[in-house]
Formats: sequence, C-alpha cells, structure tokens
Amino acid sequence: MNKFSAITCVFLAAGIPVAQAAALEPQTTEAIERLQIRGEQQSGYLAGDQKSATKLDISIKETPQTVTVITQERIRDFGLTDINTALENSATINVEQVETDRTYYTSRGFELSNFQVDGLGLPLVNSNSHGRMDAALYERIEVVHGANGVMTGVGSPSATVNMVRKRPKSETKGSVVASLSSWSGKRLEGDFTGALTDSVRGRVVLVGDDRESYLDRYQNNSQLFYGVVDYAPTANTLITLGHSEHRSDSDGNMWGALTLHYGDGTPTNFDSSTNIAANWSQWNVNESRSFVDVETVLTDNWNLRFAYNRVRTDEDSYLFYTYLPDPATGLDPETGLGLLGYGSEFDFDDSQDSFDLYASGRFMAGNLEHEVVVGTNYATLNFDEMSLYDFHTGNGFPAMPALEDWNGNTPFPEFTDGLAGSDIENTQKAIYAQARFSLSLDTKLLLGGRYNEFTTEGLQYGVDQSRDEGQFIPYVGVTHNVTPSTTVYASYTETFQAQNLRDRNFERLPALTGENAEIGFKTELSNGGALLSAAYFHVKQKNLAVGDGTVTNPNTNAPEPVYRAAEGVSSQGIEVELSGELAEGLQGSIAATSFEVDGDATVEDYTPENLFRASLTYRPAALEQLKVGASFNWQDTISRVQGVVGDSYVNAGETIVTTQEAYGRLNLMASYQFTDAVSVTLNANNVLDKKYINSLLWPTQGYYGAPRNYSATVRWNF
Repeated sequence: MNKFSAITCVFLAAGIPVAQAAALEPQTTEAIERLQIRGEQQSGYLAGDQKSATKLDISIKETPQTVTVITQERIRDFGLTDINTALENSATINVEQVETDRTYYTSRGFELSNFQVDGLGLPLVNSNSHGRMDAALYERIEVVHGANGVMTGVGSPSATVNMVRKRPKSETKGSVVASLSSWSGKRLEGDFTGALTDSVRGRVVLVGDDRESYLDRYQNNSQLFYGVVDYAPTANTLITLGHSEHRSDSDGNMWGALTLHYGDGTPTNFDSSTNIAANWSQWNVNESRSFVDVETVLTDNWNLRFAYNRVRTDEDSYLFYTYLPDPATGLDPETGLGLLGYGSEFDFDDSQDSFDLYASGRFMAGNLEHEVVVGTNYATLNFDEMSLYDFHTGNGFPAMPALEDWNGNTPFPEFTDGLAGSDIENTQKAIYAQARFSLSLDTKLLLGGRYNEFTTEGLQYGVDQSRDEGQFIPYVGVTHNVTPSTTVYASYTETFQAQNLRDRNFERLPALTGENAEIGFKTELSNGGALLSAAYFHVKQKNLAVGDGTVTNPNTNAPEPVYRAAEGVSSQGIEVELSGELAEGLQGSIAATSFEVDGDATVEDYTPENLFRASLTYRPAALEQLKVGASFNWQDTISRVQGVVGDSYVNAGETIVTTQEAYGRLNLMASYQFTDAVSVTLNANNVLDKKYINSLLWPTQGYYGAPRNYSATVRWNF
C-alpha cells in the first residue's frame, strides 16, 4: 500500500471525503501559531516548555520548581508502553506495585495521588490506579516535583503527574509499530495524523496489546482507540475535540500478594513466578475519556481558553485473597501450610467531569512586560463500588496448600453474601489567579493563589463520608537570570486535602495540609541542547492520619480501625537532573534524589530515600543508522516491620522485619534504521536478573518484580 492509499483509508474510516483530505492547512496553522499552543517543544530527551506547573507561557528553565519531562523519544527507545513503566524511569517517583492491577505512588517521601490529563483531573480515588494504563495516546509525561498549589490545590505535597495527549499535526504522516516480547507478548500500534481540510486536522491512535507474564496464570489483554480533531473556524480560534476508549482485561490477577515471612521470622523467598490468584480471578477495567478544548484570541495580548474533560470508568472483578487466620502462629516454615483463602466480587464505577475556564494575557508597566492568568475550575467525581462474598458454601474459604504447590484450582464461589459498598460524590470548586511580574529584565516574581472548596457526600461501607472544607492556597516564586543560560529560583506553595478518617471518638480528622519550599538553579549546557537542574526542597505535612488501633463503633457494634492526626511529617533533600544532548550523538536523562523523612509516620519505613535514574542513548557519527543505549534504576535499602514471632517458636517475642536490600536494574537497547521508513529496536530489561520485592507499602505482603526479559519492535513510518 502506498502512502496516499494508507492515509486515504484513515480518512475514509473517519468519514472524511478524500477530496477534503487533499486540502492543506494554512488557516489551522495560523490559528495554532497565533494561540501559541504549547507542549511540542521537545528534541530528544530535552523539553523546552511545560504545561503542568503554571498556565503562564514559561519555559522549564524559568519555572521556579523542578519539572521532569519523559519525552516521546525516551518512551520509544526503552519501550515504555504503559504509564507505570514510564514513571519508574522518572526522576522522583517511586511506583508502589502492591498487586498486579492496583498501584500506589510516592514521591519525596509522601503519597502521590495527583494525576492529570492535559492539566485537568481530581486526585486518584483511594490514592491508587487500577489496570494497565497504556501510554500510546500521550505525547509526553510531565512531573512537577513537590506541591502544585495553583494548578491542583487538593492533594499531597509530593508531585503532580500530567499526561499530555497527542494532538494532530499539519503534515500528513503515520506509523505502524509491531512488537514481540517475553512470555508471548504481542503488540500492534498505529498512529496516523494529517490535515483534512484547510481548517481541520485529525489524528487517530489504535493499539492492541496481548501478553502473558512471568507470574503463573497471569495475563493481560488491552485495546486502545483515540481520535482527536483540531478545527479552526477562524484564524483566531482553535477548537479541539477528542475521545478515547481504553480496555484492560486481566486474568489471574492478584488481590493481596505473597506472605513475606514464615511464622519463625525467616523470609519466605518464593519463586518470582508465584501467584496467589485463583484460576477464575479477573479484573476488567473499561475507561472512556472525552474532551473539548476551545481557545480564542480576544485581543493582540489576551487569550481565552475553555476546557472540558469527561471520564467514565467501569470495573468488574473476581478476586481471591490469602491470609493467615492466626498471625501469631504464622506460616509453617516446614510444610508451608497455614494460609486460608476467600473470594470477593468487586465492582467499581466512577464518573468525572472537569471544567476549566481562564483568560491569559500580557501588559506593559514600567517599560517591562508582565503576564497574568485568571480562571475558575469546577469538577465532580462520583463513584459507586460493591463487594460481595460467599459465606455459605465454603467454596470461598478453602484451606490453602503450600504456595509452591498452589495451581489456582479452587471452586468458583457463589457471590451472594455480605453485600457492602460505597456511593460517593465529590465536588471541587476553585478560582485561581497567577501573575508573573518583571522586576527587571532578568528578575521575575511569580505570584499566585487558588481558593478550593471541596465537598463530599455519601456512605462508604456504612461510614458517612460527608465533608465540606475550603482553603486558600498561595504560591510565590522568584527567578533571576544570572546569565543568559543560568537561572536561580526559590518558591513556596501549599496543598490541602479534606480527610474522612476518624479518631477514637469517631470525630473526623482535620484537613491534611502540606507545604513545599524549594530553592535551586537551572542552567543550559551544550549551547542549549541540555538542561541541568539542582534543587533543595523542604516538604511538610500536618495532620497526617496515623493508625491508632481499633475501636468498637457504637452505631454498628463492630470493631473499626481508627486514626490520629500526626503533629507533622517532614521531608527534606536534594534533587539533581541533567537532560538533553550531553555530547555529540549522546542523548540522556540522569537524575539523583536523596532525602530524609522525619516525624510520626510509617512512610519512611517503605520509601527509598535515595534514588538514581539514568537513561542514555548514543548514535555514532560514523554509523548514524545505529543507536545503542542503557537505562539504570537504583534505589537504596528499605524495610518494614511485619509483627512479632508467635509463642510456639524458639525466637518468640522477636520483631519480624522485612528488608529489601539496595538494588539496581539495568536495561539495554539497540535500534537500527534500515531505511527512512523502517527501523528495528531490541530491548533487554533487568539484564542482571535481579530479584526484588516490588513494594513494602503493605506490612505483611508483597511480590517480586519481573526477571530478565526481552522485546523486539519494528516501526514503519510513512
């Protein structure tokens, strides 16, 4: 099929007449240039701008916070096809993979729940993500380190992840990518874009991904469709409409994980492939996203922008959990017996609607130019969840064999008992303003503020979650250009998040608040081809919920966990990152983080406080078709207290501690450009075959990461 025929198929599939597709784009291009649509200023591993820390037109170099960008080239080089894999390679985020299909995140020693798409979105429900999140529809992933007060307000002072969608291009082009990987992995991806008329551009992304796993009985099948259109009715207005459908179906998924210690305190050390799931376990996640983005020029100096995001998620799962009926006795170290299992049917549905409207502009004062943004935001998040169990047949509660002998074979339960669930509605209303004042040509003062009002209504497993709190979040930052290539900065901002947890008197805990102060510098190297940044940060949270045992609820006569508000948890440390073209032909990103967590909390037990992340590729001048590279992710030792050894063992009374020693994972890649259109990439991951526990977020359970594995990818561009 020639180039014209392939593109014609895309247009016909979208219902666009071929005659219109032949016309090119002067009006659309003029609108895009006039409206200064950002997010595509990237070359190799360096991004020049950001969309996540501020709505002002500020480069990363002059943003008074650390910002990491995982660019499209980096995603392609190392086969980062899902969001979790990409974030594992970021400068500051620790991906807490507690189960196969449920993931938590931390950064700078705090829980990370702020995930956005194109700058919009409320914190993750229950602070975790579900299923496999494909990265194919995103041009890049931006991470704002620390609190992001003006752009989010609600959340933690850890970081904000903003996933920037792919947008249409004026040039007609496309790509087809096919991959094979270890454990029968197969992936096919198509990406097509171009001008449809002189005022319309379109883009379509299609993905089919089917893979088994190093884990026994676990496999995932996912599909993605994404379509987006730019329409410029005039040279001063651009309208973008888009929709995506994503499905992630998992079989043999974990609910909970492996027991990490025997009853005598010795580590279990199961094979990496061990899986607690039943044969009938499954977790299916369907996500639908639609968005509208309208930007128009009001005057030569003022723009108006409106954005709407709609998200609908439907999850259905059958889950199997293993547990110790008597933790004091524990798992028998000789027989491996002692576990029981039970099943649950869990269904989850959520709907999110986010609206954002703001005006941005420039004005002159004192012979200097200044910038300002004023806007408002409204968002709702409603979710329903239901849990069912089997109390009457016994099939849901079998005695387990030793996990080494477990093959997932247990009868499918009758899920008719213990109906419980949640029906929650969250609403956020906010107004915000930002201004960047030029104190001189080289010194800028960034001031901002956001007033958030956050309300919750509904019941979650019988507990009233109602809350209504509001707070003003300030932001202040200063940048000074010491030289044209070097900027120093300082910034301060806050966050807040209403809490629904209760103390021993069953009174709701006060709002969780966070503060983030940062000083640092950013300097361009290699004639602007690379950016070096270094920062010292101090983060503090107040009223962090800490477990305080269980108390009998007077309303239900059932024991419930209760919490107390910690006086304060702080984290201080340094981050250094170098990204871009480090030498001729050498692209890379190198980042190191070192911090210390202090205070009354448990997060320091399982969060690595020293991280090193590096991704490097080299293209020799004598053989430009070849690219070779390596990435290395290292973290220091972490540990977690499990409990106390039971009375029946020799070492009774001793504390059990799980320790994951420091480790690093080395990944290698090589690609060759056979023609202008065809290239092949080979990836080898965890080439040293390190065995490691994915996360110690949960005190008594965890599972191991993937051993050495490979993939081969063929890309055809046209």
